[in-house]
Formats: sequence, structure tokens, C-alpha cells
Amino acid sequence: MKYVCLVYADEQDQHGQPDSPEDAECHAFSQGQLEAGRMVGGQALQPVATATTVRVRAGEVSITDGPFAETREQLAGFYLIEARDLNEAIRFAQQIPPARVGSIEVRPVRDLDT
Repeated sequence: MKYVCLVYADEQDQHGQPDSPEDAECHAFSQGQLEAGRMVGGQALQPVATATTVRVRAGEVSITDGPFAETREQLAGFYLIEARDLNEAIRFAQQIPPARVGSIEVRPVRDLDT
């Protein structure tokens, strides 16, 4: 089953805490997981200020620069993984370096009937 591990961190202090991972550590972790076949894909995201939010309500399009909600932590990246079950996905998430300073949301991927 596929799971997505969404990485949330305080963008303003993402690299300023004593336990903060450097980009090289995150890259090495990802490369190792890809080579081991546990990770399907993933990417870090540009800062939240570069985001654009698009909504369609009653046929009207609304475009807003930046994130919709003011939150302490922002979506910083994601890992798409293959795991037997939620427990295995959680064990993977515990190893993601930014988990030390932020949080990892683990969600099963829903297959769409198309």
C-alpha cells in the first residue's frame, strides 16, 4: 500500500534548532530509501511564500498568493512510500530527519477508480 509522509516544519526556524537536519542529511536519507526500494518518490517544497491557492466556488475561480491558513508549521515536503501497513509507514516516518524539529503526517494514498 502507498502512503504519503507529509513533512511539516516551522519555515522560519527550520534550520535554526540544535537538532535541525541539514539538506545533505535529508538527501542522503532519501537516496538510501530510494535505493532500498522503500521510497517511491518525494521532494522538498519551495518556501510557503511561493505558494498559490486556487479555489473554484459556484464556477468562480479565486486565486490567492501564499498559503490559506496562518499556521505555526508549514508543509515543507513529502515522501511517497510503499509499506505493508500503517505501522511500517510510521516506522519509516520516525526516521525522516525533519521529524526531530517538525512533524510528519502519515496518510494512506487513495486509489481513484478512473
